Amino acid sequence: MPIDWIMGLIGGLLIGGAAALFLLVNGRIMGASGLLGGLVDGSGRSDAGERIAMIAGLIVVPGVIALAMGGAQTHLTSNMGLIVVAGVLVGIGTRLANGCTSGHGVCGISRLSLRGIIATLIYIGAGAVTIAALRGIVGGL
Repeated sequence: MPIDWIMGLIGGLLIGGAAALFLLVNGRIMGASGLLGGLVDGSGRSDAGERIAMIAGLIVVPGVIALAMGGAQTHLTSNMGLIVVAGVLVGIGTRLANGCTSGHGVCGISRLSLRGIIATLIYIGAGAVTIAALRGIVGGL
């Protein structure tokens, strides 16, 4: 039996648990773009330590788990130009939406925030349209 769905469930539980813990401990929403943005623009200097710890955890923990399980299989393209453009577009999108998938999708929907629900529907829809368009133009991603 494939275990892909189990790994997705475990990942979702870890992200949801981290978001709940962050909210309980700090009284703030765990939006990764907001945490990183506060470090970049300087508005988060007063709590830079916890911001850095959270961002580092979001990067390091999946890497450690992947190493412990013998690696991770991804379908990421080797086209660095496409990766850079995608990253810039995600950054622009998070600024336009005043948040990212963790802020709107995980925390917003769980709080029944209308703004979070609408933002999540828009970015999921935009992602689906983008993939469909790029598959037609580039020929499979």
